[in-house]
Amino acid sequence: MSEIDKHGVGGEAAGDAAERGGGHRIVTEPLAGVEIIGRDSPEHRFSSRSIRSFVLRQGRMSEAQQRYLDDMLPKIGIDYRVAPLDLDKAFGRKAPKILEIGFGMGETTAKIAAAMPDHDFLGIEVHTPGVGALCKLIAEGNLSNLRIMQHDAVEVMRDMIADGALAGVHLFFPDPWRKKRHFKRRIVQSDFVALIAQKLAPGGYFHCATDWEDYAHWMLEVISAEPLLQNTADGFAPRPDYRPLTKFENRGLKLGHGVWDLVFRRRPA
Repeated sequence: MSEIDKHGVGGEAAGDAAERGGGHRIVTEPLAGVEIIGRDSPEHRFSSRSIRSFVLRQGRMSEAQQRYLDDMLPKIGIDYRVAPLDLDKAFGRKAPKILEIGFGMGETTAKIAAAMPDHDFLGIEVHTPGVGALCKLIAEGNLSNLRIMQHDAVEVMRDMIADGALAGVHLFFPDPWRKKRHFKRRIVQSDFVALIAQKLAPGGYFHCATDWEDYAHWMLEVISAEPLLQNTADGFAPRPDYRPLTKFENRGLKLGHGVWDLVFRRRPA
């Protein structure tokens, strides 16, 4: 079972059903010059892609998640639109920008942002309970270096992120889509990796992690084929210190389950 499935935001079961049927002061005002999220509906979250790596389902929202979503998202949420996003303007400063794809319930994202206050983080997640949970963590941690988008990450990168704008991209425990007929839904595909390479600055990194061995080898093969990226290890990489162990991962490791990290860097221009 993947980490995403454990968080309740994976998509394979829903896909089967479909086939059958920082460390600084928190922002207190909406972001100047940045269109904020004011909607929560599939037609505004997604647009043109026909094959996605996720299946949208609302899930259950706790009262706290809903309260923090309502309070925080207008302050730290960025809406999707087909227009370049000025990342420095969105964060109010110049700093290395890290994009995280599919942050789940946000615990890892918040921990990394708190430990790296000199970096800015743009977290992308489609599922509303996870967005609400991260809003809560941002408020409780008084994090000013973290913004949220609730949209398809591929469309965000394609339509809003400038080439060479990112210092790093995190993809932790994406849905492995284990059944062969669903492999086309795996987010790590050659076109996706090429898009990430395009958005990374020279020397920028792409860090993936998965607890599904077959998908780990799939990732290694697909990413290694991208000419703009170079593996930092001979195969799989040791877990970087900045990526904390989740409780699910730690439990799995104690049971003898594997976790595989890959870290690739953008080659010099």
